[in-house]
Amino acid sequence: MSLTRPLLICSALALAGCGGGLANSVVNPMNWFGNARSEVIDPEYAGNALIPSRGLSRRPAAIYQGQAIDQISELRLERRPGGALIHVIGVGDVIGYYDARLEPDNEEGAVNGVLAYTLKAVRPATSVGVGGKAAREISVARFVSDQDLAGVKTVTVRGARNQQSTRRR
Repeated sequence: MSLTRPLLICSALALAGCGGGLANSVVNPMNWFGNARSEVIDPEYAGNALIPSRGLSRRPAAIYQGQAIDQISELRLERRPGGALIHVIGVGDVIGYYDARLEPDNEEGAVNGVLAYTLKAVRPATSVGVGGKAAREISVARFVSDQDLAGVKTVTVRGARNQQSTRRR
């Protein structure tokens, strides 16, 4: 016991005397990273450096596989602030249509005062059955702004076997 205490005191004094060398040593975890420095960012590349410029995991845009729904059974135009809501109910020939969309016939908008759409949906790969009309109904709505409705007198929605139109009052 008497030897342990002086040995600890001598060790502590030796380490205190070497403090300057140990403080700048690579053994000290505080020295593992250097000081921060400022770097100029290339103005041509303002993206995130961690995301590759050509994405390896990006998938090509999926092509919509929808086709015109069999019949249009109802078309309503409902006024909303800033535009109107086109609400359409279509009836498929079988049960199970999904991913329904109201696709514009003209990307430019109305032609001769007619805004035309086609109700499309993806047909199921395997048919569940024909079923009743209520089981085959599909409902879709699309908002159209006041700017898109400027000059429009008629809104028409087409299906595979019929179309419905509504006129502006």
